[in-house]
Amino acid sequence: MPAINAGKVLVTGANGYIALWVVRSLLEKGYSVRGTVRSESKIAHLKDTFKSYGAQLEVIVVSDIAKDGAFDDAVKGVDAIAHTASPFHTKATHPDELVVPAVRGTLSILQSALAHGAAVKRVVITSSTAAVVYPTPQPRVFTEADWNDASMRAIETQGAAANPVEMYRASKGFAERAAWKFVEENKGKIAWDLAVLNPPFVYGPVLHEVSDPEQLNTSMVDWYRNLVKGAKTNEELLSIAACWVDVRDVGLAHALALEKPAAGGERIIISSSVYNWQDWVSAAHKFDPSLPAGNVPYDPATAKYHVRYDNSKSQQILGLNYHTIEECTVDTLEQFKEKGWY
Repeated sequence: MPAINAGKVLVTGANGYIALWVVRSLLEKGYSVRGTVRSESKIAHLKDTFKSYGAQLEVIVVSDIAKDGAFDDAVKGVDAIAHTASPFHTKATHPDELVVPAVRGTLSILQSALAHGAAVKRVVITSSTAAVVYPTPQPRVFTEADWNDASMRAIETQGAAANPVEMYRASKGFAERAAWKFVEENKGKIAWDLAVLNPPFVYGPVLHEVSDPEQLNTSMVDWYRNLVKGAKTNEELLSIAACWVDVRDVGLAHALALEKPAAGGERIIISSSVYNWQDWVSAAHKFDPSLPAGNVPYDPATAKYHVRYDNSKSQQILGLNYHTIEECTVDTLEQFKEKGWY
């Protein structure tokens, strides 16, 4: 299957939390990057962040990713595409706020790649384990074979009455389903293949433009409040469990997914480990005893986790080695301290 080891990569939504680490990983590996942002005002921070790379980074404006032909010019002359642009928040009042831009944005980039991406060899799409996991009565290890059809059914039947979290999860499922369907329907026409990455909650240092920690992206503002501000009760610290991955590992995974021939045609879960919030709080308190301690004493061996992900494919195909909770906590808090955020 086609893969690339040099050339130019288009990164959509390049000013986003994950996307900036994708850009960094690609630049560090010697690729040229063409990043898209939605407005001129987003260009300066990107260029300044990677100023040492000079002309290796190009930034262009695509104001509406859901518009037909939005990426027609952007895909010309690139060897691969990393499509990260998609809305992520849990404040939607109607499913269309998330589903429509997620699906149309995904189809828009694929249609442009088909029609105008003559040099494109691979497309990598950032999906989510939100498109994988679904409610189960018993603890379960989820794999790439699993699909969260439950959230898609929920918004189809409940509409605006659906939980906003379900709306987000469904948007990822609908968008990813649309991508695989597009590839299947056009397999005789396309010269590139598709790889999809499915991370869970993403935490870690920030490169995107933000001056106040309360203005961080959805996952990181929660992380900040829980570790620095003690936002969760002691009971919540133990009862709320999920899976996570370091943003730096997600960034690297995109670059590796472009390079590894075996990644073509694959859906790959990018997940480090399970956690409850006490795991993070304990790591933060160990790093800085002035931060909240939560439940003391705490024995991690007693923790219960309902959902786990099999990340073996990410290790076998991409060769990923994951950051630990402790590493992520220390690196992120050191950055936050430098920024004066606590």
